[in-house]
Amino acid sequence: MTEETRKHYEVEVELAGRLRRASKEERLGGLYASIYRERLERIPAHPLLVRSRDAQARDRASSAQLRLLAPLLTRDTVFLEVGPGDCALAMAVAAQVKQVYAADVTDALVADENRPPNFRLVNSNGVSVPVPAGSVDLAYSNQVLEHLHPEDAYDHLEAVYRTLVPGGRFICVTPNRLSGPWDVSRRYDEIATGLHLKEYTLSEEVDLLRKVGFKVSLFASLHGHRISALSESPVRLFESLLEVLPRRVRRPSASCLAAVKAMATKPIA
Repeated sequence: MTEETRKHYEVEVELAGRLRRASKEERLGGLYASIYRERLERIPAHPLLVRSRDAQARDRASSAQLRLLAPLLTRDTVFLEVGPGDCALAMAVAAQVKQVYAADVTDALVADENRPPNFRLVNSNGVSVPVPAGSVDLAYSNQVLEHLHPEDAYDHLEAVYRTLVPGGRFICVTPNRLSGPWDVSRRYDEIATGLHLKEYTLSEEVDLLRKVGFKVSLFASLHGHRISALSESPVRLFESLLEVLPRRVRRPSASCLAAVKAMATKPIA
């Protein structure tokens, strides 16, 4: 491993430790924002920071996500992205919809270029989603849930739920614990110890979304193309079988689960 990678790992473990030990009041009082600002200051070669400065790299990273979302977008759609990072995807979506909200703890990754008039970046404390209640048709988060303290995950998903119109949908993409860890600690540890504070199986994610009140279904996609709906029972069975396998077998066997995603819908009544 390079010295740069080792430094990245050590910084993330330190910052993650602060979040894990902090009280809920501290976390919601600005700690998420300060931690993620400090990460970029102390890791100037962080891949997200490097990509944010490269327009072509931003477009490549957002293209598959845009293909995934496109069938669900219309000119009347109000779209929300939670944890948009450099906002490349949110700004691309803005060209196809009525309104875009992008909620994040920092705008440090957002390029200083012209923002679409129907695009609004809003400040989150890491858990809150400060957009009008009952206004969003489609919400999306990619690689966000795992960055939250486990005690904050339910409150965050409940905040997303409140933004949705009845019948509104939420696609929540998070790396699968069974093939992880997926943060920088993947190179060093058996479970996530960096800023992935908790990684989830699909079964755990679905259970959490249902606890909030969502109706949930699963579907498979590849390179942003939706392939088919999936039955939940076989996925749960597969994950339960993987849980008992040695890590060296479980990890590659679980890699196919990256193609499976959760679609959560706010009930109409």
